[in-house]
Amino acid sequence: MRRPEGPGDQRPEPDCDPFANQRHGHAAALDQRFADAGPCFYSDDRARRHDADTRQRVFHEARDLVYNMLRCPTPIVSAITGPAVGAGLVVGLLADVSLASPQARIVDGHTKLGVAAGDHAAIVWPLLCGMAKAKYHLLLCEEVDGAEAERIGLVSLCVPEDELEERALEIARRLAAGAQAAISHTKVALNEWLLRAGPIFDASLELEFLDMTGPDVREGVAAVREKRPPRFS
Repeated sequence: MRRPEGPGDQRPEPDCDPFANQRHGHAAALDQRFADAGPCFYSDDRARRHDADTRQRVFHEARDLVYNMLRCPTPIVSAITGPAVGAGLVVGLLADVSLASPQARIVDGHTKLGVAAGDHAAIVWPLLCGMAKAKYHLLLCEEVDGAEAERIGLVSLCVPEDELEERALEIARRLAAGAQAAISHTKVALNEWLLRAGPIFDASLELEFLDMTGPDVREGVAAVREKRPPRFS
């Protein structure tokens, strides 16, 4: 996932969930294309307008992305460089092996926008880096580079930029050459830690969508557009 030109919430292209029907096959490095939806997802009227059908669809898209990745039996390898936010960050951190370059800029910016961190953070950040670090970075929207992400356990490895893609492919090839049933079953067993936290994720996503109806999200989006600190009431 390369976003060297600047941050932007990465939403999957329509009908482009690579995990929805993944039930068989070998390990592969993730090469999922994401479409730029503007400065942040909440600037999109789909997310903010009072349209029950649209809200329900977007809610299920966000929920399905997380659960489809967790239930996919094939090992997933991600490689992150540049800004990683939004749905792109979901995919990067929920991968079974996650690599980041020192230039990676990982940040969950939900609270800065005036909404709860609901995309994936509550289900995986505390398990990866501990509750204290998770609260610090999620409540304050504190950015993490690739080296720090490896140090606190948020990603598997920090790899130099020019080696990142090849290292990800190397790991994917090693996984593909291994005992497929044993590797897949080990992933399935380990992901039970995350699936047991499903109700926590569901609550966070519901609270995020509840916050979309409040005044803070409008101020948060306006602050991003105007490149100024938000002034929440």
